[in-house]
Amino acid sequence: MSQLIAMFCDIDDFCKGFEPLYGQRLLHNGQRQRTRQTALALSEIMTIIVYFHRSHYRDCKHYYTEYVEEHLRPYFPALVSSSRFVELMPRAVVPLCGYLPTRKGRCSGITFVDSPSLAVCHTRRISRHKVFDGYATRGKSSMGWFFGFKLPLMVNDEGELVAFRVTTGEVNDQGPVGRMARGL
Repeated sequence: MSQLIAMFCDIDDFCKGFEPLYGQRLLHNGQRQRTRQTALALSEIMTIIVYFHRSHYRDCKHYYTEYVEEHLRPYFPALVSSSRFVELMPRAVVPLCGYLPTRKGRCSGITFVDSPSLAVCHTRRISRHKVFDGYATRGKSSMGWFFGFKLPLMVNDEGELVAFRVTTGEVNDQGPVGRMARGL
């Protein structure tokens, strides 16, 4: 669990600097917006999301209900239900996109490329899906059709993240990977 604590401290330090700047730069449409404090802090949401990708679980629901609620409750005392956590996840997208580039490794000469799909729901539930409505799209990977996003990424031989992009599901992998390779 020391990895979880170290990860949380790192993400929390990032959020303390990021949240005030992010709040100042948000565009407003003139109407007053309520910004209620949630039970889970942004750094806790981000930690749970990042820790999910280090786990062996294939989907977030089982990870949250079987692992987070059972084993990590002492570390997150204000834990919310799994459906509420799914509602809170979109709040962490922009901060995660700001956090991950600050943790990149160096290019060591050997780079592995992959583009896993980030399915947000089963293909039968596309018409009822509301969380990423207007953002997620239908795409195809080597594992079949999915609805969501793709995460083209490059990892060095030491397992460190070198470059990544988040794209919609229908984007061809060659475009983002070519741009990332030129940027190294």
